Amino acid sequence: MPVTEQDVLSALKSCYDPEIPVNIVDLGLIYSVRFADASSENGDVKQDVKQDVTVDLTLTSQGCPEHVNISAQVKSRLEQLPGIRNAAVNVVWTPPWSPERLSPDAKKQLGIE
Repeated sequence: MPVTEQDVLSALKSCYDPEIPVNIVDLGLIYSVRFADASSENGDVKQDVKQDVTVDLTLTSQGCPEHVNISAQVKSRLEQLPGIRNAAVNVVWTPPWSPERLSPDAKKQLGIE
């Protein structure tokens, strides 16, 4: 079975910004997940070939010194998923992150109600 966006998001719940005790999914840092199926030389998609995944994520501030570590953590975690061949991480700044992106669980963890 191919990896789904929900599989990716579930896996990324184990990734954290080291300065904030909430996972990057609940922080609202993940903007998009895209898949590309690997194909054979003749263009046919092979059923047993792993997928490539690209994740667009942002950070709580553009000056965040952890962008390299968080990106590496995301790439490593995704490439551990069965069915993923390669993972790419794009750090994006549009739209800018804001506290409105926090999940209800993150707000509770951070004492924001």
